[in-house]
Amino acid sequence: MMIKRIFAIPLVAVLAATGIVAGMGSLQTYAEPSDGGALKSVSDFEAIADTGARSKAIFEEASRVITHPRCINCHPATRSPTQGEDMHPHVPLMNATESSLGPAGLVCSTCHGAENRPVVGSRMKSIPGNAHWSLAPASMAWQGLTVGDICRQVKDTNRNGNRSLADLIRHMGEDHLVGWAWHPGEGRSAPPGSQETFAALIDAWVSTGAECPD
Repeated sequence: MMIKRIFAIPLVAVLAATGIVAGMGSLQTYAEPSDGGALKSVSDFEAIADTGARSKAIFEEASRVITHPRCINCHPATRSPTQGEDMHPHVPLMNATESSLGPAGLVCSTCHGAENRPVVGSRMKSIPGNAHWSLAPASMAWQGLTVGDICRQVKDTNRNGNRSLADLIRHMGEDHLVGWAWHPGEGRSAPPGSQETFAALIDAWVSTGAECPD
């Protein structure tokens, strides 16, 4: 029988998991994880003869990952992250106005360690973790945007951290925090496909002109 290793969890994380932090109210239950369904491969778009139309279709498919709660919770419309499958406000309420790493005195790493941490006896089954855990910059807010708007934002060097299209391919395919989305810890669904398939779609989108859906 496999015995799960239990990690030490900061007090605030325990309080958050059990819903007894003052003023925060009860937590919503995480949905059970699912495989998210298959993500189409680049070859599935070969039948689209028009290169521009193929590029747009490829990004539409890649957006199934980009707009998944695992990704979009950290790309909120405001400087407060959301969480869960329903993207409800982060518990406890966080505001990253000063820094993408969280407010002074309660930075992300206070609760989010380098690895996912199981939580015993709570509706929240685990606390997500990654060594690079942080909120996306305000210029990369995705919530509330159309897929076309996200596409234009992603390739805009004035908003994407001055990343070239080649940088985007590397970021999507190699960044460890991006890869976390497919290993989100117990109690959370993962986006469809894999990081490798997702990166291949981004690569194909770039090679076909990086066209954006209307």
